[in-house]
Amino acid sequence: MSSVTAIKEGMPRQKGSGAPRMKSEERRELILAAASGVFGERGYVGTTTDAVAKAAGVSQPYVVRMFGTKSALFEAVLQRSLGTLLREFRREIAAQGRATPELPGCIGRCYVELLSDRGLLLSLMQGFMLGADPEVGPIVRAGFLEVYRVLRDEGGFSPEQAADFLAEGMMINTLVALRMGADFDTDRDARELIEGTMPAKASMLRDLART
Repeated sequence: MSSVTAIKEGMPRQKGSGAPRMKSEERRELILAAASGVFGERGYVGTTTDAVAKAAGVSQPYVVRMFGTKSALFEAVLQRSLGTLLREFRREIAAQGRATPELPGCIGRCYVELLSDRGLLLSLMQGFMLGADPEVGPIVRAGFLEVYRVLRDEGGFSPEQAADFLAEGMMINTLVALRMGADFDTDRDARELIEGTMPAKASMLRDLART
C-alpha cells in the first residue's frame, strides 16, 4: 500500500458519500506524500505540479494554491522527509537508550523499514544532487548535519560510528535508486551485494524493485 493510499484510507468519510472528508492539513499531507513519490522517481526537473496533483487525486490549481511554486513544494517534501527520519531515529534512541550496544542495529533496522516509503528516501537523494542549488542546498546540508548530530549527540555514536552509519545509509539509498533488487534473482553479484549490505532485508529490496 502506498503512503498516499494509506492516508486516504485513514481519513473519515463524508456522510452520505464514499469520498474521504479532508481537513486542510490532511490534504497538505496527502499532497506531500504524493509529491515525495513523484519527485523521488522523476527528479526535480522531471516533476510537474500537474503530475503531483494527479498522483494525489487533486487539481493542479489546488497544489499551486497550497504551495505556490514547484520549488516551494520540493522544499516542503525535503523538510517532511528529514523530519520523518529524525522522528523515527529519536524514537529508537528513547526506546533503546543512549549509547547502548543495541542502538546502532535498531536505528539501522528502523532506517531500512523506511524503505517501504520509496518516495521518502528517493526524494532526499534527489535533494542531495541539488546541493549546489542556492535554495535547496542549504536545506539538505542542514538536514544531513542534523541527522549526524542526532546520532552523535543524542544517540551517543562516536563520530566514526555516525559516519559509518551514514555511509551505509547512502549505499542503501543508491541500491534503491538503481532498482538493484530487479536483478536479485538473476544476477549473482547483485544478490551478493544486496545481501552484504542489508542481509536481513534483502527480499524487501527485491520486492521494492517490482513495484
